[in-house]
Amino acid sequence: MRTLNLGILAHVDAGKTSLTERLLYAAGVIDAVGSVDHGSTQTDSLALERQRGITIKSAVVSFAIDDVTVNLIDTPGHPDFIAEVERALSVLDGAVLVVSVVEGVQAQTRVLMRTLRRLRIPTLIFVNKLDRRGAQSRELLARMAERLPADVIAMGTASNLGERGAQFTPYGRDDAEFASAMIELLAEHDEQLLTTYVENEEALSYGALRTRLAEQTRQALVHPVYFGSAITGAGVDELIAGIRELLPATQGDAGGPLSGSVFKVERGPAGEEVAFVRLFSGSIRTRDRLCFQGDREAKVTAISVFDNGAVLSRPEVSAGQIGKLWGLGGIRIGDAIGAGASPAESAFFAPPTLETVIAPVRPSDKGNLQVALSQLAEQDPLINLRQDDLRQETFVSLYGEVQKEVTQTTLAVEYGIEVTFRETTTICIERLNGSGAAVEFNKQDPNPFLATIGLRVEPAPVKSGVTFRLEVELGSMPYAFVKAVEETVHETLRQGIHGWQIPDAIVTMTHSGYSARQSHAHAVFDKSMSSTAGDFRNLTPLVLMAALQEAGTTVHEPMHHFQLDLPTDTVRAALAALSRLRAVPRVPALAAETSTLEGEIPAAAVDRLERQLPALTRGEGVLESAFDRYHPVTGAVPSRPRTDHDPLNRRDYLLHVLRRV
Repeated sequence: MRTLNLGILAHVDAGKTSLTERLLYAAGVIDAVGSVDHGSTQTDSLALERQRGITIKSAVVSFAIDDVTVNLIDTPGHPDFIAEVERALSVLDGAVLVVSVVEGVQAQTRVLMRTLRRLRIPTLIFVNKLDRRGAQSRELLARMAERLPADVIAMGTASNLGERGAQFTPYGRDDAEFASAMIELLAEHDEQLLTTYVENEEALSYGALRTRLAEQTRQALVHPVYFGSAITGAGVDELIAGIRELLPATQGDAGGPLSGSVFKVERGPAGEEVAFVRLFSGSIRTRDRLCFQGDREAKVTAISVFDNGAVLSRPEVSAGQIGKLWGLGGIRIGDAIGAGASPAESAFFAPPTLETVIAPVRPSDKGNLQVALSQLAEQDPLINLRQDDLRQETFVSLYGEVQKEVTQTTLAVEYGIEVTFRETTTICIERLNGSGAAVEFNKQDPNPFLATIGLRVEPAPVKSGVTFRLEVELGSMPYAFVKAVEETVHETLRQGIHGWQIPDAIVTMTHSGYSARQSHAHAVFDKSMSSTAGDFRNLTPLVLMAALQEAGTTVHEPMHHFQLDLPTDTVRAALAALSRLRAVPRVPALAAETSTLEGEIPAAAVDRLERQLPALTRGEGVLESAFDRYHPVTGAVPSRPRTDHDPLNRRDYLLHVLRRV
């Protein structure tokens, strides 16, 4: 059978999990449709998900549509859990983006659609909740065409909106308006079709247009729109038919070279790591030894596959399938499976921009908390942990307050650890102002280490990361010493001059030198006379920070792009409030009743704006915001408390190193 790995994505409360239930019911996998409100859905299996009525972790379930096996991945809709969505995108063949007909296109909807188009993932749109009061399909379709960065086409008409009996009627070959709409839309991406239509309109049959529509949908050029209700089932059969006709199911090459990607890691009942793997080609059998992370190798001890709503133990998982693998200790999300495979692309969404200090209520739980947080970080690589050795504090980065609450509950329920959080703060970064260089020579004061290191730092393009280069011959000293410098450079740049990470930089090693292995006569090796990797690790922060001081850095804060729809007579008050929050609005789009403000606002001010909005707009304002970029801080420069012994304070740093040695 052919296989389709299908993602269900949406803004929170659009009805995504309810649609998943309806698809499973229509396929005969379940006997009754579960309820999010009652906590009886198939994919929201965590107790916390059932309690809160939201999806927190991506879940996989399988069903069949004729000769196509669909592995359906239900993803979280809340922005705080966008990392779960990011991991699912790397293994999808196609997607269904769910939009509520009442709430319409939300900020998260637009972020998801932009990402799906950037990754060229074929996507259908399902407009849900036709039976809700206030549903308006034509108006929503017009807003979607205006606000979504995509070419959309309605696949039918909706009737009896806002009633329990709301229905969706698909277009057919006798609908001339639909045929004209297809020609107009498809011709934008197909000049040959336009030429054929101009020369001979009758040459384009309805069947030929549907074929072209399927081709362009699979190329992620156009996005068919279906209407319906996941609660009543209206429009779901038509959506299922569209999934089979328009999205690209594939026949995997089970005999090809092994290639797969890990998109989820969870812990089993005994604490063992279980990897969720999508296989692109080849097969994996129990007891096979797999390569990952370049040089790591482990033996698969057990395999489960998703089959018609169940998870079944199997001796093998083949190309196109999603399997759960046991035995791969140390496996991480994003790891590629197979010799020569490269890690999956990441960073589809912005990294977390918030940070808080987490502490156990009972001091005796401190060690257990570190273990628990490390395990949670394994399951969510975008959540970074930062240990402050000076103050004995642990920082955790987050996307929002809901995620903080979920983390608190998870630690209490699954690990038995009660924790508290401090007030959430914004994570800034530092960028280099220019170039800088520094050098310390072996056996020359004030260098107390048996090493020579020279480093030059230069600005690098945004999102290019940290690049380490050599201007010295690789054989000029042992490779272990060069590696020690490179690793310490990456570690040191996590805290720049002001304590914030420097994410992009080019660091070049310009000088090197060491004291060769030696000893007193007839004595064993004496490290007081010979260089060690520790000398290079200890000296690198001093040299690098001196180079950074010469180059200079500027602190950048995260900025959100916002769009605010509000009554026109409240625009003036809103602009004044935005100014106080350091927002930079563009020229307002004024209209008789409702106007729109767009612009940039510091991420730290978004929460305050949301709290002020009801009073500013009489409860009628609708705010959308999403991370856009980092921008230089104006005014007082925020510093971050350092979690290391500051290399900028040479005396403090050297005393710390000597005490440690």
